[in-house]
Amino acid sequence: MKRSLMDILCCPVCKGDLVLHIDAEDEKEILEGYLHCATCNVDYPINEGIPNLLPTTAETR
Repeated sequence: MKRSLMDILCCPVCKGDLVLHIDAEDEKEILEGYLHCATCNVDYPINEGIPNLLPTTAETR
């Protein structure tokens, strides 16, 4: 996932802001981590550079 996507991404449930947490990245993109919605208290995983914003696969922290 490219960092520039953060400008357009929002929570698919409440349309709130997402906070990026990075576990692994290279010089071009974020490879592993998650996007956190503080309003819903839900995390959306980023695996192999692909953010999964499907609400049914989100994990509550």
